[in-house]
Amino acid sequence: MPALFEYPHTVTPEEIDGQGHAGNVVYVDWMQQAAVAHSTAQGWPPQRYQQSEAGWVVRSHEIEYLQPAWENDRIVVQTWVADFKKLTSLRRYRIIRREPADGPLEPVETVLATAATNWVHIGFAVRMPRRIPVELSSAFEILDDDHAPGGIASDGRP
Repeated sequence: MPALFEYPHTVTPEEIDGQGHAGNVVYVDWMQQAAVAHSTAQGWPPQRYQQSEAGWVVRSHEIEYLQPAWENDRIVVQTWVADFKKLTSLRRYRIIRREPADGPLEPVETVLATAATNWVHIGFAVRMPRRIPVELSSAFEILDDDHAPGGIASDGRP
């Protein structure tokens, strides 16, 4: 069970805004797609949440935009669970552009954004917070700030 999940994506023409780069809201969509893909890879696809009659809603997002993403950029959304509490979970993200290097060198990575989402686990029927079951939290390895990629701040901010 890898703590760090990587979600690859190529920036499409539809994601480009009037300034010629990926729009700010697009980053939130990439984060959501990466979170769902990570959860699915850990055995919790959307259907399993439906069967459990509970799932996640966003309490808050925090994003720090560092560099723009351009059409056809090959990006990777790195995501991991940084914390589980009784009713909530903190998920972090690092969105990077990977460019092939010349020769045998490692690819060049540019950090485009760092982000965090506070998720609340709710019961679907009552739309109220619901305790996170052990079988859900145990499906994810926690990656704390000391072991996160790219120097994520230890004060809870991306």
